[in-house]
Amino acid sequence: MKHLILALLLPLALASTPSRADPPLIEKVSAANTSNGWRFDVTLSHPDSGWDHYADGWRVLDMNGTQLGMRVLAHPHEAEQPFTRSLGGVQLPAGTQQVQIQSRCLIDGWSAETLTVTIP
Repeated sequence: MKHLILALLLPLALASTPSRADPPLIEKVSAANTSNGWRFDVTLSHPDSGWDHYADGWRVLDMNGTQLGMRVLAHPHEAEQPFTRSLGGVQLPAGTQQVQIQSRCLIDGWSAETLTVTIP
């Protein structure tokens, strides 16, 4: 009887567990020094499914993990994949040779992985 109850409850428990999608994938990054600081153009892809689940941001980190700038993505991009968004005015400490880009999803939070970008 115990096994029958477990067999019946397991699918219900799994169905109520939120599924974790793949993190937003950083497809491409370009960095340019401007008169107002650095500008980063980041191309992401993510299986956005609407307002309940979408890539909602990315950030620039130094190599120690300190946030230098963040781009909030205010809406889903279901019909625009991959998509590119920019962030300007990022102030990099003198001598910075590399930064990291980290993506974020509304449901899953910050990706565990970052992409290292060499500053030209």
